[in-house]
Amino acid sequence: MKIPQLAALGAACLCLSACLSSGLPDMGQVPAFHLTNQDGQQYASTAALANKVWVADFIFTTCHGPCPRMTAQMHKLQEQTKEFTDVELVSFTVDPATDTPEVLSAYAKQFKADPEHWTFLTGPADALNALSYDTFHLGSVGAGKLEHSTRFVLIDRKGRIRGYYDTSDATALPQLVEDIGKVRKEVL
Repeated sequence: MKIPQLAALGAACLCLSACLSSGLPDMGQVPAFHLTNQDGQQYASTAALANKVWVADFIFTTCHGPCPRMTAQMHKLQEQTKEFTDVELVSFTVDPATDTPEVLSAYAKQFKADPEHWTFLTGPADALNALSYDTFHLGSVGAGKLEHSTRFVLIDRKGRIRGYYDTSDATALPQLVEDIGKVRKEVL
């Protein structure tokens, strides 16, 4: 191949890769984790979330503040993405002492969570704290208890954090739905 042809091919590849990219930043990798779902079953992220775009949040079932609102918004998100079999919703508890699988199951039913697309997770407090604080950079640890954030987190098929969405902002949910669409179109 001649130099002009190579340059044209390189430009075409660069253009194609830019067209396939969502333009959303890579904000860090989510490591594999093992927890327990609302049905009392072991949940391995590498199997459950393989080749999935997913949205995470951190809540607790006895919350009288933002958690019910966040969970209602997650239900709206479930309804807006229900036709996408490659989109999962994952709610982690920050109060595993209270939020047993049975409690999470009742909470999930209260908010009409579809277990095919929305999972509630519990497990050891240190594992949940590490995910919230160290991996997702949400909340803070104070007085030995995790304080959770009111943000949703978008994670792509490769397990990379791609965006944060403040659930108190009315524009956040529509933006999240739009960004899910963008990330779904990305080529692996």
